[in-house]
Amino acid sequence: MKKYLAEFFGTMFLVLLACGSAVFAGPSIGGLGIGLCFGLVLVCLCYAIGGISGCHVNPAVSFGVWLTGGMSTKDFIWYVVAQMLGAALGAAFLYWVVIANPDFHYGGTTGDFYLATNVLQPGATPAMALMVEALLTFFFVFIVLGATSRVGNASLAGVAIGLGFGLVNIVGIPVDNCSVNPARSFGPALMDPAAFGDFWIMVVGPLFGALVAAVVWRGLCSRKAKEAA
Repeated sequence: MKKYLAEFFGTMFLVLLACGSAVFAGPSIGGLGIGLCFGLVLVCLCYAIGGISGCHVNPAVSFGVWLTGGMSTKDFIWYVVAQMLGAALGAAFLYWVVIANPDFHYGGTTGDFYLATNVLQPGATPAMALMVEALLTFFFVFIVLGATSRVGNASLAGVAIGLGFGLVNIVGIPVDNCSVNPARSFGPALMDPAAFGDFWIMVVGPLFGALVAAVVWRGLCSRKAKEAA
């Protein structure tokens, strides 16, 4: 139960603080600043709850770990449930702050409401966003699998994972505000249903990217084992 609670609170903080950086300070810090905030929040969470749950806080990461045999099917299901619920609570906190302070100048507009939702940005197409989400998630989940493996540097895993997450956000924000995390997309979309039109991209792209990362990583591990033999 402790690991599920860790995933719940970890994902809540990820949405509250990382998405909050876009909501409260988007115009002043820009895409680079928002991306760095996402990365820094994840670095903090990795060292706070990594020893309890592994700090997935992302269904795509859990999917990749499950595919590579790093967790049971039961844990995978409950991790995803905890992550979705945590993201919903984090987005709800942001929503309550925004509606309680309607005169504050928030970060931008997405439909009638802004909550750092993952929607296509001007000029981006669904095919483009789908490819970007898949490629960026492939990169990110590959980092997670490698940094936390026996051949990785465990003491610096949190730094590598956080930097990787920040990097993919910096690259992906101009396309669709960057997801690479279905839970991160789900929470804000609950508060702004207009975002659900693009939500499928934020599920299919990351899960496919995680699948490719798992396949590639398992292939590399198998090859290394053969070479060692």
